Amino acid sequence: MRSYLILGMCALFLVQYFVEVKWLEFIVVGLSLVAFLGSAFKANRFPRWLGIIMMTAGIIIEWQKGTGVQGISDGIFLILPLICLLALAPLLSIPLRLSGFFHAIEVLLRNLKHQPKKLYAGITGTLFLLAPVLNLGSVRILNEFLEEIKLPSAMSAKSYLVGFSTAILWSPYFASVSLVLHYLNISFKKYILFGMGLSLLSLVVGNLLFALWEKRHPLIEPLTPAAPLEKQHQKQLMKLVLFVFLLMGSCLVVENYTHWSMIVIVCLMSILVPALYGTVTNDWKRMVSPLMDFRDRTVPMLNNEIMLFMSAGMLAFAMKGTSAANGVSRFLSLLAHQSFILFALAVMMLVLCVTYIGIHQIAAVGALAMQLNPAELGVSNVSLGLLLLLTWSISTALSPFSGLNLMVSRFAGLSGVQTGLRANGLYLSILALIGIAIISFIG
Repeated sequence: MRSYLILGMCALFLVQYFVEVKWLEFIVVGLSLVAFLGSAFKANRFPRWLGIIMMTAGIIIEWQKGTGVQGISDGIFLILPLICLLALAPLLSIPLRLSGFFHAIEVLLRNLKHQPKKLYAGITGTLFLLAPVLNLGSVRILNEFLEEIKLPSAMSAKSYLVGFSTAILWSPYFASVSLVLHYLNISFKKYILFGMGLSLLSLVVGNLLFALWEKRHPLIEPLTPAAPLEKQHQKQLMKLVLFVFLLMGSCLVVENYTHWSMIVIVCLMSILVPALYGTVTNDWKRMVSPLMDFRDRTVPMLNNEIMLFMSAGMLAFAMKGTSAANGVSRFLSLLAHQSFILFALAVMMLVLCVTYIGIHQIAAVGALAMQLNPAELGVSNVSLGLLLLLTWSISTALSPFSGLNLMVSRFAGLSGVQTGLRANGLYLSILALIGIAIISFIG
């Protein structure tokens, strides 16, 4: 029942985006509040109480601003695109699974299991391709492939975080990119080269640092040459690369010609691609099982995400224009006119402090994206967007409360602090410095 409620909410939101009927917007907001309350009973204790506190605080602040029910409705409706993205994007895993891509990846990684540097490159490279489409599901899938290999804890923590965090910088299928570009009014076409460039650079830095680390901490494995991949597996891997680039390219083309919101385009693609796959292959029977699994397992498991995303989005919206937010904005503006580097470091430290105590990045980065004016700061909107996304990526890896850190910590058998700060602190510090230098050059 909850699945139909959430999916119905997503469908009505997409209809409302095109028809723009006010009464339908209130219905969608009402459904989202029911979904929020329903998720509260099923969510884990920490996200449940954190979500309730953030949602309550956001509603109280918005009410005190004098906007009333309309302001609260606007705040919730503003975050709904991300909830729809979160719910619908997993549909893309269906054609990937049925096409045999995952088996080819599994064979590749098993072939590299005795060569740590190549295996690390294989894991991070695979996550670079899969994470933009499958989100955290990509980490879960790779860990299933690698369970028998029993990677050292440090290697798991490094490879999963480095590979996954690259996608946060550029993928339109991620809440980070969609939210920041939406709030700063940046087209994905204008941003993609900068985001992709920094993402690839971070991948290179991560692999170089691992090579140096592995020299000092050699992994005791017999040096066995990798067996060559069969042609069928090579073809599958090439098709996977082509699939990802076609998917992203399609989003760019649609945005260029329609000027629709990228979040809406991504949601539509998440529905159309599996439908197109079923039509072209005429293999609807095989799709029935994964579609039912999506309905019965994937969607109902979004309790924690719905609690955190919706409440954090409401709080970020409510904070806009408050005396506290204006004070932070003035302080950051003053720093920006003194030194961009000081401004960037202050933004990073502010977000890191907030997210390290459990507040979701959507609240911290979303509030900054809505509050800060690039023109007043003396920077371009692309530079500000890239800085906020770099900050989002770093804070996701470091915060022991982020979904990524929690999942990787469980797989690696380490604490959240060990996974983020100890295993990846040097990498994230170098990435921050390189990123700030590049962004300051862009201006």
